[in-house]
Amino acid sequence: MENLYIPNIAIIIETRKETPDIKTFRLSFKDREFQRKFIFKPGQFIELSVFGYGEAPFSISSSPNQHDYFELTIKRVGNVTSALFKLNNGSAVGVRGPFGNGFPIQELENKNILFIGGGIGLAPLRSLINFVLSGREKYGDLTLMYGARTPKDIVFKEEIETWRKHIDVHLTVDVGDETWKGTVGVVTVLFKEVDVDPKDTIAVMCGPPIMMHFVTKELLKLGFPENQIILSLERLMKCGIGICGHCNIGRKYVCKHGPVFTYKETKDFLESAI
Repeated sequence: MENLYIPNIAIIIETRKETPDIKTFRLSFKDREFQRKFIFKPGQFIELSVFGYGEAPFSISSSPNQHDYFELTIKRVGNVTSALFKLNNGSAVGVRGPFGNGFPIQELENKNILFIGGGIGLAPLRSLINFVLSGREKYGDLTLMYGARTPKDIVFKEEIETWRKHIDVHLTVDVGDETWKGTVGVVTVLFKEVDVDPKDTIAVMCGPPIMMHFVTKELLKLGFPENQIILSLERLMKCGIGICGHCNIGRKYVCKHGPVFTYKETKDFLESAI
């Protein structure tokens, strides 16, 4: 049995700059057999160790259909991520996981899906979006609402343009610049641009807590059933297996029982959760 406390060695094989402070890291386990057997669901996360600096949790941003490598899209915010950003291709890191429950893939089949992301919150949604697109015939209409602070802070810019071939994409920024010709405002302003039927649509979101709070209120106003609003909650998850208690909310541990919850599951503690 694999020891969940011991990280496996992974090698950085490629990095891609998404924004001034966000990078996508492509990694592959040094043990090729372990890489081949590394299976995860969209929405799950790993614990990544930068040796000598510490460990931190990150959502997997690549599709589980890609077996030769996996990707993490990471924002530079502290000591671990700052050290990670200084590593070169070929550098080794430690990886534990995957952890968490992931998005309810089977429940999404034959449904319209409304993806709603804010900032770096598009990372776990990217994993789900690309997974869904690989089996496009299993799903109904696909819509993406995504907001970033400025045009420079939009992640996956080129990929979003590719998604437009299959997804109804709506973007907004909090503050525009001379190059921006699109919508300006918080994500909720995009509800004026989309036409979704709550009865046949599942909303899946990830982003800053304040964004998810107000998006949830709008979805409820539109008539979305509580079990058709799905949130990916982010917390300071330390151990990843529900032992340390850092991510405890009420009777739930985000790392163990989540990070994906329905609004119905979280409404009793939603204010503290997001």
